[in-house]
Amino acid sequence: MKTKLSFNLTMAIFLGLILGILFGLFMPGRYEGVLPVIDMIGSLYMNALRMMIYPLVFCSLIAGIQGIGSVSVTGRIGGQSVLYFTGTTFFASLLGLFLPKALGLGKGVAIEMMETDVEATQFTSLMDTLKNLIPANPVASFASGDMLQVLVFAIIVGITCLSLGEKAAPFVRVAEAVNHISIRIVSAVMYFTPIGVFCSIASVIYANGTSTIMALGAVLIALYVTMFLYALIVYGGIVRLIGKCDVRTFFVKVLPAALNAFGTCSSSATLPISKQCADDLEVPNEISSLTLPLGATINMDAVSIVMSFMIVFFANACGIEISFGMLAVVLLSNTLLSIGTPGVPGGAIASFAALSSIAGLPAGVMGVYISINTLCDMGATCCNVLGDIACSVAMKESVKKS
Repeated sequence: MKTKLSFNLTMAIFLGLILGILFGLFMPGRYEGVLPVIDMIGSLYMNALRMMIYPLVFCSLIAGIQGIGSVSVTGRIGGQSVLYFTGTTFFASLLGLFLPKALGLGKGVAIEMMETDVEATQFTSLMDTLKNLIPANPVASFASGDMLQVLVFAIIVGITCLSLGEKAAPFVRVAEAVNHISIRIVSAVMYFTPIGVFCSIASVIYANGTSTIMALGAVLIALYVTMFLYALIVYGGIVRLIGKCDVRTFFVKVLPAALNAFGTCSSSATLPISKQCADDLEVPNEISSLTLPLGATINMDAVSIVMSFMIVFFANACGIEISFGMLAVVLLSNTLLSIGTPGVPGGAIASFAALSSIAGLPAGVMGVYISINTLCDMGATCCNVLGDIACSVAMKESVKKS
């Protein structure tokens, strides 16, 4: 019964996605009055998901650490997950540089550039990054939506509760109760996902228009094919070889999260649905509660593919030759910037501004990039979410062996 319900919901989400795309493309002028209503419903859906993200992440992580029952095992899961995400992001960035350069994408393409004012992401030193991991004010971290600081705070609290044992039991019971409440609310919101995806994608498509969609069709097709093959080969291989899970079963069960991510362009907002998909794949809560929010924060494989792809594309279109030395700098910078990109719609724009400046591209390319960012972001978010869940499946087996 649960499998049938999940299948029906997946089909409903997919139908909402298709209808939203068609509505956004062909919505006649006389129906423009419904656009504010669509935007409102889409915003309500996104807010309903976001409402439970931080209570779910914080309490689920504390409950998960108690379930592990060992500080050393918690460290192994976190450490292996960080290595996994860093390694796949580096490989994705390398692939994103190599393919468009080999294919010569952008050569002979005339681009009308638009000046735009975007503040580039600032590089910080490793020491600054480490210093900012510990929240001086945890309440402010929750309020500002700093997922990395919330994660660190939850891990500190969870490990402390584990070491205190019975003394911390009342707090742990409260955290477990809030976790169950959060899951129940998210389960209810899930039934409105087809409507939420329809409204989100319809607004995106209508705002961009058919002319924008068709203008850079070739590079978008190449980008989507690359992300599709990356997810199929890399994530499929990891799931099969490390996670000992059937590849077809994996991709079928993660469809709800993938489709929601595609429609909403937010890996953070998709976290509750990703958690349910991980549960369907029999990933223990103590693993998924740590790997999924960590992945939503630092796993930006597809974002690094997009940024590398577009750097080479714009360089070719502008007639700028990027040396192999500069490619190495772009590769390293892209990996670091991708990991720091927030898992929210448009989160990659500031990172791309910094990367294009490093690569020596004219400022005008930002206007073109912003015009297609959402179209790139939909596929990238979908791919990233698949990577988060693939990591959970892989950790389920690798932790057993360590």
